[in-house]
Amino acid sequence: MMMTAPPVRTLFAVLAVLLFTAPLTLPARAELTVDITQGNIEPLPIAVPNFIASDDVARRFSIDIAQVISDNLERSGLFRPIDKQAFISQPQSLGVNPRFANWKPLNAQALVVGEVNIEPNGALRASFRLWDVFAENQMTGLSLTTTQANWRRVAHIISDTIYERITGEAGYFDTRIVYIAENGPSDRRVKRLSIMDQDGANHRFLTDGKTLVLTPRFSPTQQEITYLAYFNDQPRVYLFNIDTGEQELLGDFPGMTFAPRFSPDGDSVIMSFAEGGNSDIHVMDLRTRRVRRLTDNPAIDTGASYAPDGRKIVFESDRGGSQQLYVMNSDGGGQQRISFGDGRYGTPVWSPRGDLIAFTKIFRGTFHIGVMRPDGSGERLLTRGFLVEGPTWAPNGRVLMFFRQEKSDARGLGGTPRLFSIDLTGFNERELGTPVGGSDPAWSPGPLRQ
Repeated sequence: MMMTAPPVRTLFAVLAVLLFTAPLTLPARAELTVDITQGNIEPLPIAVPNFIASDDVARRFSIDIAQVISDNLERSGLFRPIDKQAFISQPQSLGVNPRFANWKPLNAQALVVGEVNIEPNGALRASFRLWDVFAENQMTGLSLTTTQANWRRVAHIISDTIYERITGEAGYFDTRIVYIAENGPSDRRVKRLSIMDQDGANHRFLTDGKTLVLTPRFSPTQQEITYLAYFNDQPRVYLFNIDTGEQELLGDFPGMTFAPRFSPDGDSVIMSFAEGGNSDIHVMDLRTRRVRRLTDNPAIDTGASYAPDGRKIVFESDRGGSQQLYVMNSDGGGQQRISFGDGRYGTPVWSPRGDLIAFTKIFRGTFHIGVMRPDGSGERLLTRGFLVEGPTWAPNGRVLMFFRQEKSDARGLGGTPRLFSIDLTGFNERELGTPVGGSDPAWSPGPLRQ
């Protein structure tokens, strides 16, 4: 059966997507899906051959795009890309149905067939189709046109499309991570604000390391970062514009300001002010620069994080005698404790799905990363170590990133921190390589916007 090639739409400066098939119902066989709510599931075998190339220039992109897709899917822990050396044949045309008999002996459950062309104006056009091999049905497809420099984003968007079609959940591959790059001796550690794609590619240092920086967080638009920086030994909260490199001080308040985070609408920044040994949570309206105080307690209140609808805030406080998690309304009312397990709790962050709160827990000298429901029920610990801290959510709410630090000497001092991700079920823990050590990661709230 011959199929016509999908229509192509020239895209604006970066790219857009065009789905050219709707999800199909497979009458002869149960629909190909992966249930990602389970624990340790068996990864789905998927074949990702090199994309078909129209010429030598396109061939370089066709190999690289296929490899990034394969790597993305493999790192998720839900897919097992089949070794290309085992392929019996290679797809020859995007417009012709694959020879499924060549893929079934490999037990390939899904097959990705793609094509790359270079347009007369130099633009890169990439198209692909996702096939259910045993049902012999096309599941979805996509066509993209963009500049050649954006080939990696093409691969991430295709990966997201495959992930979503098979799992039923939004993908998280077309996203970025901002974090603190660390290098040097522990007593003279240089810390720089840094940014990269979720797979570690396109890495950039945003600051030069002359000023200590901590706790970066994305704005909802992803064009700005709020973070803590020490200038003249004074900790202050700043905004950093990723596009222009400009940074702006958020007020010159007495005492310390720290632990900043944007509100879900991006109009405010919530942070802690410390003065006289006490810290409380305040929120600043970025348009008017007016500040409202949300907590007023002779204890340390900090680490605030909004629920995705902006109606609730989770924070940490030692007002009860030990470091615990509390939830309040966005106006500061209705404050109540939600953590009641053994140990101390900190660094809470609300899931973008709204269903869970991630946290760091310290119990009997060991650090844990865990999750609980917003009312404090259902606590689950996902990983542990000498020091594991600073959880951040992927925008689909199914994966967490954090940093891990191991002992480095007999005195028990910590070594170089490194970034790791882990599935919400507690499986598939993986290190994300960075040029130097890394801490305080923050995941962008959604696909890149440019």
